[in-house]
Amino acid sequence: MDALTGIAPPAASPVSGEDVRLRALPPEAPIGMPVQSLWSPPRRAPAPSASPRRIGLRRAYVLGGTMALATAAAIEMYDVLAVGGVTILESMVLALFVALHAWISFAFVSALAGFFRLVSDGGLGLGIDPTGPLPDLSTRTALLMPTYNEEPARVAAGLQAMHESLEATGRLAHFDFFILSDTTDPDVWIAEESAWLALRERTGGQVRIFYRHRARNIERKAGNIADWVRRFGGAYPQMLILDADSVMEGATIVRLAAAMESHPGVGLIQTLPFIVNGRTLFSRLQQFASRVYGPLIAQGIAWWHGAEGNYWGHNAIIRTRAFAEQAGLPVLKGRKPFGGHIMSHDFVEAALMRRAGWAIHFVPGLGGSYEESPPSLPELAARDRRWCQGNLQHAAVLPARGLHWVSRLHLLTGIGSYLTAPLWLIFLSAGIVLSAQAYFVVPAYFSAEPSLFPTWPAQDPVRAMWVFWGTMALLLAPKLLGFVALLIDGAARRGFGGGLRALVGLLAETLLSGLLAPLLMLNQSRAVFDILLARDAGWQSQQRDGGGATLRLVVRRYLPHTLIGLLLAAGSHLVSAPLLFWMSPIIAGLVLAIPLVLLTGLRADGWLLATPEEASPPPVLARYTVLRQALAEEALDALTRLRADRNLLAAHRSLLPRATTFEEARSTLSKPEAMALVSDPAALDRLMTLPNER
Repeated sequence: MDALTGIAPPAASPVSGEDVRLRALPPEAPIGMPVQSLWSPPRRAPAPSASPRRIGLRRAYVLGGTMALATAAAIEMYDVLAVGGVTILESMVLALFVALHAWISFAFVSALAGFFRLVSDGGLGLGIDPTGPLPDLSTRTALLMPTYNEEPARVAAGLQAMHESLEATGRLAHFDFFILSDTTDPDVWIAEESAWLALRERTGGQVRIFYRHRARNIERKAGNIADWVRRFGGAYPQMLILDADSVMEGATIVRLAAAMESHPGVGLIQTLPFIVNGRTLFSRLQQFASRVYGPLIAQGIAWWHGAEGNYWGHNAIIRTRAFAEQAGLPVLKGRKPFGGHIMSHDFVEAALMRRAGWAIHFVPGLGGSYEESPPSLPELAARDRRWCQGNLQHAAVLPARGLHWVSRLHLLTGIGSYLTAPLWLIFLSAGIVLSAQAYFVVPAYFSAEPSLFPTWPAQDPVRAMWVFWGTMALLLAPKLLGFVALLIDGAARRGFGGGLRALVGLLAETLLSGLLAPLLMLNQSRAVFDILLARDAGWQSQQRDGGGATLRLVVRRYLPHTLIGLLLAAGSHLVSAPLLFWMSPIIAGLVLAIPLVLLTGLRADGWLLATPEEASPPPVLARYTVLRQALAEEALDALTRLRADRNLLAAHRSLLPRATTFEEARSTLSKPEAMALVSDPAALDRLMTLPNER
């Protein structure tokens, strides 16, 4: 056994198949989870608990501040365009500018509130005190890790690190762990089972670490969780939802469970996961931004969300009864991509729970919650494509009866986070056309109508410059406020390596993010247009490691971005040198698309963009890193792995569901599976021996 990791060398699985059958899952404790109607809200709703005082004034500040800034910007922009009267094209530019500026203003006002809350050490509530003694627990909580074709070593390392961290708190007896597999790759499936068996042996967790593989993975992650709730949810008052890349400190988990026990009206508590373990330049950019600006933004939205918070699908604890009673998702009418099963289920589940009166809280000040980032821009684009489709689906949920207006606002902001990309694209295109029109089109100074004065098709360039710089100030202000808050917090400042080092990281992140922003704009715009053309994104597993996409792939995907940048550069230069200057940040990012994607996908270590979790990793993260490295193994195909380990083969056979009727067996077979079965005499004979009915 390795003294550092506590991991024994690989060996045959030490348990028999029959033993596994008895202990793979606990006794079932069914609980009803009815499908909810969007149009028939619950009749009785308990009042939300632990709602902050004067929450109405907080929301009035956010919405009022947004309206005030957007109105001021609209007036200034109108004055820019109205020098010689407002044309139809100018009216379109004005409307787009007002909508986009309102979006920016909303983010700024919320971030400003977050700054003052951050420097005043807020962001908790619900009686949670991370500096106080750990509370005692009286109930059991299930930690659920859904997995879909994920690396088994990652899953096992995360669960073992959290298991050991909970054991160190002395509260481990109050927690059970479930690996909920929706894996469709047979090689990954068998590796999952092997990793699970080894994990239980290493930790002694035979009585609390369970594994379930779903034969039919309908409704994606939402269906995976719902299946567990219906089968086992009755035994666990709370469930903590994880992702395959989630890691949480044991003390954080204990405090969340205690808060749920102490506040029976709370349905969900969401933590703020920090991005960690970035290995590529791209993931380190995301990691640095989440650590510097993330707390500020999170504190702001938590401050005015109150008991009407949101849910991000992971690193959150949920009251099982509330979820079972209210979060059964309906199937949306119509064809994909707008119809069908709800993809971005988390927003909708939170909205339905809040509709029934359960409080939804966000506690960004708790800490001890971590996740990882996609390693490259192509991987982020693939994830964004799925999220975009899921968020645009929410348009069908928005008119649902009985939703709290803040829940509707969550759905709207989710939709807007993707619709703003094509709006920016249209706005920029209209601005270029407007500039070209002013340069190339011969003005008609006198219209056909009698007039004493000529019509001058012109804009106010000085006022336009001030509008531009004012907009940029609002865009960049959250970054600056996050940096100031970092400087004020001595521990955080030291964690970043000092103020100067953090400033260099801030400048590097701002520059690179600015260059990548046009690429994200085009990627998200294409995703929106694809969805409007009824193209479904499907469901693919997330690539979480590596990042070095091949040159061929990058050229194929980002050559169009480069060509668009070159066309913009040529067109802007043709119109005027000042237009080329103002468009240069966007043009530079597009023209350099291919080298930027390749560069940011490379491995990047060092002091630049360092975060406190890198400088001094929390014990649970340090342990997770050691385990990830120690558990990495050579990939084997499923049949080879089963043939090499007879105990694993016996365990796998014991875990397979046993069909009791012909119809039950037939209904679970896909076309390829049916083809394989009818080609195998022994399997076909066994199928034909099953009775037609129970």
